[in-house]
Amino acid sequence: MSDLAVIILTKNEEANIEDCIKSAMFADEIIVIDSGSTDKTQAKAEALGAKFVLHPMTEEGFAGQRNFALTQTQAKWVFYLDADERITSEAASEIKQVILQNEKFAYQIKRVNIVFGQIMKYGEHRPDWCQRLFPTKEVHWGGVVHESPHTSLQVRALKNIMYHYTYNDWERYFEKFNQYTTLMSERMHTQGKRASFADILFHPLFAFFRFYILRLGLLDGKQGLIFALNHYFYTMIKYVKLYYKQREEQ
Repeated sequence: MSDLAVIILTKNEEANIEDCIKSAMFADEIIVIDSGSTDKTQAKAEALGAKFVLHPMTEEGFAGQRNFALTQTQAKWVFYLDADERITSEAASEIKQVILQNEKFAYQIKRVNIVFGQIMKYGEHRPDWCQRLFPTKEVHWGGVVHESPHTSLQVRALKNIMYHYTYNDWERYFEKFNQYTTLMSERMHTQGKRASFADILFHPLFAFFRFYILRLGLLDGKQGLIFALNHYFYTMIKYVKLYYKQREEQ
C-alpha cells in the first residue's frame, strides 16, 4: 500500500498534463481520471508513468469523477490536483512531511490564480483556499460543478501554495464557459429553480458589481475588467439556458 496518490481529472488536457504531472512526481502514484479525451492527454500522461483510467462523466459530474477516483487507489492519502494546477516544490516538501506524520486531518492549500500570464490578486480570481489533501477513506465529494469535499475531519492549512494557470487561450476558455454554464443550469433545474426574464437581466448585473467593485476586481487593471465582464455573461448565459430549458417543458 502506497502512502500518497495524486489524482488528476482530465479531458483534452494535452497542453497542461505534462507540467501538472511533473509537479506531482513526489507522490507514490499519480492517477489520471479522464472523461473522454480525443487529444494526446493519455499518451503524455502514460509516458510520465501515470495510471490512466477512462471514466465517462455521469450525471454526478465532477464530484462523481472525484469519488470514482477513490476506488482506483489503495493509498493512505489522496491529493486532488487539477490539470491546470502546479504544486510548488515547497508545498511538495510540506505535503510529504504531513504524510510522514500521518495525523488524521484534512488539509487546504492556498491557490494563486494566473490568468493569461497575470497573477490575479482581486475579484473572483483572487487567491483562494481549496481542500485537497485527505486520508483516502475520510472524504466524499458532492456537486455537479464547483464540487466540494465532505469530511468529518478538522481542516488545517498548508503553509505553502500551488499555482493555478486557469486560462491560457480563448478557445479553451469558451469551451469551459459552455460546459460550466450547461452544468450549472442543469443543476439549478434539478433543484427546482426557475428563471424569469428579470433573472436574466439582473443577476448578471449583481455578479459584475460583486466581481468588479465589492471584490475589488478593478485593482487588477484591464484584466480585472475583462473578466468581470466575462463573469457578467457567464451568469447571464447560465440563466438563459435554464430559462429555455423550462420552455422546452411547456
